[in-house]
Amino acid sequence: MRLTHSAALLTLSLFAAVATGAAFSAAAARAATPALGAVRLNEILAGPAKDWDGSGVFSSRDDEWVEIVHTGGSPVDLSAYFLTDADSVRRYTFTGSLAPGEVRWVSGKMSYDWERATGFSAVGLSLGNSGDSVLLWQRVGADSAIVDAYTYRSHEAAADRAIGRDLVSGEWQLFDALNPYTGTLTPPGNHCAPTPAAANACGGTPVTPTTWGRLKTLYR
Repeated sequence: MRLTHSAALLTLSLFAAVATGAAFSAAAARAATPALGAVRLNEILAGPAKDWDGSGVFSSRDDEWVEIVHTGGSPVDLSAYFLTDADSVRRYTFTGSLAPGEVRWVSGKMSYDWERATGFSAVGLSLGNSGDSVLLWQRVGADSAIVDAYTYRSHEAAADRAIGRDLVSGEWQLFDALNPYTGTLTPPGNHCAPTPAAANACGGTPVTPTTWGRLKTLYR
């Protein structure tokens, strides 16, 4: 795999971020690399504590997962896209196409099976629980370039917490309903449950503040 110059610089920055515990944002990744498409990382769960892949058996390897989303206006061929962690070793190559607004979910078991089938070292997604990076790459001719990346810290990788993009702002948030986070590091918890293979939204109906006078008028 031949890296573009900007992708190589970004990979070094990601290694530094993991080593120092600093956060390397997806926005920084986009600034450092060409905008090659509308496919982006959408949600990451690095510290599973239950059977997320529905196999009937919990596995800390198989039940990790990563989700991508297509933010563009027309279907995109996914065969040029692949995932790595901070070591830049390919963990999973996508297939098929992705429609506008559609998400694609990849579990550690899917990664493990792909690695075995293609001759890579079979370790799954290999997401570290003390901090790691998830990189989304795209092949462009003979080169491979990073099109999105996120480096998370240990509080984001605690049991059954996911880190995902807000539907409106696009900012990364901590989905911590299954394991509430009470610390002061960013991002704070949003009290929502992880949403594998679905839009990153909380369930329920938003509450709109009102006054007692306005409430009485509704029942006259």
